[in-house]
Amino acid sequence: MYGSELITEINGDAVVSEKTCDILLNPECDRKLSRVAVSMFATVEVLQQAKDWGADLLIVHEPVLLQDADAPVSQAKAELVKSVGFPIYRNHDHAHAAQPDLIAEGGLRALGLHGSIERTPYYASYLFQSNTPITARELLNRMQTNLGLHHVRLAGEMDHPATRFAVCFGTPGGVYDMLCREDVEILLIGEACEWNLCEYARDAVALGFHKSVIVMGHIGSEREGMKLLAERIAERHSDLSVRYFECGEVFL
Repeated sequence: MYGSELITEINGDAVVSEKTCDILLNPECDRKLSRVAVSMFATVEVLQQAKDWGADLLIVHEPVLLQDADAPVSQAKAELVKSVGFPIYRNHDHAHAAQPDLIAEGGLRALGLHGSIERTPYYASYLFQSNTPITARELLNRMQTNLGLHHVRLAGEMDHPATRFAVCFGTPGGVYDMLCREDVEILLIGEACEWNLCEYARDAVALGFHKSVIVMGHIGSEREGMKLLAERIAERHSDLSVRYFECGEVFL
């Protein structure tokens, strides 16, 4: 199996826009696979580690190249990307368009949350009905224990047993509208605007409403989906060595 064939396989039947950000860098390096690397971000360290490991393909979720192509740091990273000698595929839109959303599925599984998930009109934002009530404080503890997160922030209600969540891992759309829904008790999000999300939750509690915002960090909220992808590739292809490379949280 070649890298391009594996990419077609993992994309499956997911329908994405023609303007998808799911692009393949270094396509000329496509070759028969022996070792497949997966990560959340293609950091400098991940690129170097994957190269040292002998990866034939690296699959990541977020952008590989930096926004300003002319900046010195951006140019240096682009040169590193060209030098690694293997294709790098960004699996973002297809992951979120999967049924169910791969990223949300991985995150909920790692948190030990079981229930039903419902798509909304907003990109990568979901409603989740938990089978078992859980408090924001308990969720925070699970994030630290199960996901190893060190920079989780919690605003609003801490000890109300909740069953209805807005799951907005990463930085998806419609987050404020999701938080304002009468039936949403806890908002799980990767990155948050403090003044309009967290302050809303704080005022809500002071006024007698049950609202919580848990900010997990972008990497912390989506990483488990990419770990799930690595696991599934390994299960389907016993002939391949598949390894998840940890990029770490961005904040020290």
